[in-house]
Amino acid sequence: MSETKNTWKDKLYETDNPLIEVEELDLDYQTAKGCVNALSHINFSIHRGEFITVLGPSGCGKSTLLKILAGFIKPTKGSAKLEGKQIKGTDWSRGVVFQNPPLYEWFSVRQNIAFGPKMRKIAKEEYEPKVEEYLQKVGLTEFGEKKIYELSGGMKQRVSIARALINKPEILLMDEPFGALDAFTRENMQELIRKIWWQSGKTIFFITHDVEEALLLGSRVLVLSRHPGEIVDDIQVNFSRKIVEEGISDIQFSEKFYHTRERLLKLIHAQYDR
Repeated sequence: MSETKNTWKDKLYETDNPLIEVEELDLDYQTAKGCVNALSHINFSIHRGEFITVLGPSGCGKSTLLKILAGFIKPTKGSAKLEGKQIKGTDWSRGVVFQNPPLYEWFSVRQNIAFGPKMRKIAKEEYEPKVEEYLQKVGLTEFGEKKIYELSGGMKQRVSIARALINKPEILLMDEPFGALDAFTRENMQELIRKIWWQSGKTIFFITHDVEEALLLGSRVLVLSRHPGEIVDDIQVNFSRKIVEEGISDIQFSEKFYHTRERLLKLIHAQYDR
C-alpha cells in the first residue's frame, strides 16, 4: 500500500484544517401558510478522507443540507465553507450523485463520463485515458459504447459516479444514490463506493434512510432531528474500515454493530414523537 494512501487513513480523525465547515446554518423557505424553518443551528465540519453518512426522518432536511453544500441553494443564516471560502454556486470542486442519475440518454457511457472534461476544455488526449480509467474503476470497461437507455439502474449509477469522479472533486455529495435499487444491486454498489473511498481517500457526504447502509459505509454518522432539522448525534464508526482492512464480511452480525444500529434506530424513532 502506498505512503499516500496510508497518510490520509492515518489522519482520518484529525481535527485540524477541515475541508468543509458549516457554522450556525439555518434555512427558511416560504409557503402559502407562511415561513418554514427547514434547518436550524447546523454546525459540523468534514475533514479530508472522511465518509460522512447522514440519517434522519423523512422531511428533516437531509437533502436540503446536501444542496447547500453543492451550491444549489443558499442558507438563510450562517455559513457553509469549502477550504475556508464561502460556498457560492456550483463548481467542479463538488461532485453530485443523485438517486435518479441525470445522464444524457442519447450519449454513450463513454461520452457521458467525458462530458465534464470536455466542458472544462481539457485536451482530448488528456481526458480520454482518464475516461478509460474510470470505466475500469466502476466495472464498465465492456460497456463504454452502450447508450444510457440500454443500461440497468445499477449500471446507470456506476456511470453517474464515474462522471462525477473524473472531474476530481474535493468532495463527492451523494443523495440516496442507491435508494431505488434492488437489494442485490444495492449491496454491490455499496461495495463499489466503499472500495473507491478506501483506495482514493475521496471525501464523501452520503444521504441515506437506511441505518445499516450508513454504518456499513460511513466513517462517521450524522443524525438530523425531525423538522426543523438539527444535528442530534454525530458518531465515529469503523465498520467500513474493518470490512476493507480485515475482510470481515459479516460485521453487521457483531455485537457492536447491533448496539450501534439500535442506538441510531431508537434516536430516529424518537424524532417522530417530538
